Amino acid sequence: MTLVAGVDSSTQSCKVVVRDAQTGALVRSGRASHPDGTEIDPARWWDALQAAIADAGGLDDVDAIAVGGQQHGMVALDADGNVVRDALLWNDTRSAQAALDLIGELDGTPRDGAVGASEGAPLLDGATAWAQATGSVPVASLTVTKLRWLRDAEPENAARVAAVALPHDWLTWRLAGHGPGTGRTGLEALTTDRSDASGTGYWSPFTDDYRRDLLELALGHDAVLPRVVRPGEPAGTSAVGARGPLLGAGAGDNAAAALGLGLVPGDVAISIGTSGVVSAIASAPSADGSGLVTGFADATGAFLPLACTLNASRVLDAAARMLGVDHAGLSELALAAPAGADGLVLVPYLEGERTPNKPDATGALHGIRLANTTPAHLARAAVEGMLCALADGLDALRAQGVQVERVFLIGGGAQSQAVREIAPSVLGLDVTVPTPGEYVADGAARQAAWVLSGEPTPPAWTGAGESTVYRAEPAPRVREQYAAVRELTGTRPA
Repeated sequence: MTLVAGVDSSTQSCKVVVRDAQTGALVRSGRASHPDGTEIDPARWWDALQAAIADAGGLDDVDAIAVGGQQHGMVALDADGNVVRDALLWNDTRSAQAALDLIGELDGTPRDGAVGASEGAPLLDGATAWAQATGSVPVASLTVTKLRWLRDAEPENAARVAAVALPHDWLTWRLAGHGPGTGRTGLEALTTDRSDASGTGYWSPFTDDYRRDLLELALGHDAVLPRVVRPGEPAGTSAVGARGPLLGAGAGDNAAAALGLGLVPGDVAISIGTSGVVSAIASAPSADGSGLVTGFADATGAFLPLACTLNASRVLDAAARMLGVDHAGLSELALAAPAGADGLVLVPYLEGERTPNKPDATGALHGIRLANTTPAHLARAAVEGMLCALADGLDALRAQGVQVERVFLIGGGAQSQAVREIAPSVLGLDVTVPTPGEYVADGAARQAAWVLSGEPTPPAWTGAGESTVYRAEPAPRVREQYAAVRELTGTRPA
């Protein structure tokens, strides 16, 4: 049996799966926790990866490995390969003003995409210029805004930056035997893939190349950027594991999950984790000047337009905490209340929001009346509010011409019975819930098997689990009452 390994280095933990390269059958797995917070010493990711590998029985019998990871995190390295400061994660919103500054600085950009205006040329507004250059309009999540924040808030640290990597880039580099204390600190050995590069804000899905002018606009100077490895090609060999496993290019977490699920055009994945993600496979890149849809690349050579909310499963966590119940209890309560919760509406911007771009917003509860002040109504409003935010993301993808035929519901929040049963009525579509699994790690493992095979397409694994389809009558009233109040939110104090 030939074995491959896949890694999911997520916000909360590191998971490792070891699978049969031919069939995809799971052989063993392991995991380790990550610390909380929105800025993390990357060394903690490396420690967690080593612990998860050990928990999975090691890599001595593994022939290839790839890493899927949380997107956008800023790992800034100096000329000796040392981490300049703790990495800022995707959910760190301190760079919200930097995002606005960067958008403003591309106001008046010529239609040819060059930074700066030329007399008499047709001009673009800043948001449209960014969307046409990189597929995305800057928000606090994107790496480019974090680099601008670093330049403005910590200029001495910014001046030390010789290379910029993303979390999965840095872990792949470490697996290849590079990094402080190894004697191999060459920054030119950094690699990434097109899916993760497309989330930086300085790589173009239209040209498959970096926009160094935008990197310099953010950071103030040029820097080494990871080489973008093409889908299915090796990024090198690992120094971890007796066989010197081949290294896959890796992928951003959403692209890896799409590969793990085997999504094809027409399929949409709604992932309810720390963040909520609505993503689809598309044959062409997108450029949404509204910023609702980010035009990412996928892990196969296609594209992955997506809408991302900052608040997903933690909305359920918060509601359960307020009601003093566990998640099963929350689900039972939510299903006991009527659709629409008798007019009680929760707008779930608990930690600000990315889609829509409201980094300083707070959540809000509307329509409170004596008749709906029960635990069941609050539980129902929490589930519906979270799902309505994701339904808005699905609408935004449709507005970009994305084909929607099947919806897959994945992530920790998809294990809630209330979420499964209520989702079809809010989304207006049947919902398929696959057997629970580590889809990001599975996608990374499938990529590792692809690299090992040398074939032009990834293997068609047969080891996938069963899926359950949930159906319900559409409840448009739920979306209507949510739309009526979603702009009526508070603002976090400075």
